[in-house]
Amino acid sequence: MYTIYKKHKSIRYLVTLTAVIISAFLQVYVIQAFMRPAGLLSGGFTGLAMLIDQTASRYGFHISTSVAMICLNVPVALLCSRSISVRFTAFSLLQVFLVSFLLKVMNVTPLFDDIMLNVLFGGFLYGISIVIALRGNASSGGTDFIALYVSNKTGRSIWEHVFVANVVILCIYGWLFGWLYAGYSILFQFVSTKAISSFHHRYERVTLQITTTEADVIMKRYVEEHRHGISCARVIGGYSKKEMYLLHTVVSSYEVNEIVRLFREIDPHVIVNMLRTENFYGSFYQKPIE
Repeated sequence: MYTIYKKHKSIRYLVTLTAVIISAFLQVYVIQAFMRPAGLLSGGFTGLAMLIDQTASRYGFHISTSVAMICLNVPVALLCSRSISVRFTAFSLLQVFLVSFLLKVMNVTPLFDDIMLNVLFGGFLYGISIVIALRGNASSGGTDFIALYVSNKTGRSIWEHVFVANVVILCIYGWLFGWLYAGYSILFQFVSTKAISSFHHRYERVTLQITTTEADVIMKRYVEEHRHGISCARVIGGYSKKEMYLLHTVVSSYEVNEIVRLFREIDPHVIVNMLRTENFYGSFYQKPIE
């Protein structure tokens, strides 16, 4: 099944499209069922668009949140499309347009009357909506573009920095509309950011230690298909007393399943030990976003 997914571009596009649609529906559901009833503001460009709309309403004007989202997202998408793939950018913009459209046509009944339940459940589900888009090789646009652009350049996740930027937006919201709901909104954003960090591991790295008798074949296929470096040492099995090989490599955590599948295809008796890598210094190949 995975081989079919990897080889057929149309199937990968269908998976991405499905992820984008689910992400958009979930994001709109969270906005209408949790955020608006509780007077919460999200972070990112969605939150900025909502802030612009609410600020304008204080002076007798109306600026559609949907229109503001599009106006904010399109310029950033065009700037980042050269570093992030055009395909990724196109699907991300589709998610933004779909959210903008659904906000106009969907009508969701609030689930809770309690503001804290809205903050916790809404924050978690909002983070999950972004994770679904990211796992499908798209995003929810806005600050996601900026976060992924910087992460591609540095090889490190910057969701914590995005959280700080969102807190600045929310502090402006608090200054204009009251600190109580701004405080709840910051808590909402914290829960959302933690959900993203917990489920999106593209920029986390792990060390793989591989014990095998098929070192030459594994190294050849591995370098050809994944372009990571790998080292090899001859060892003696403590139990079998047979000569074998111990391979060592560092990979992104999102690649692990695919890499282990390759190793087991070559050597059904391979042993793979995965260790978390806290810090890594040196050149590292980061597979580009499709």
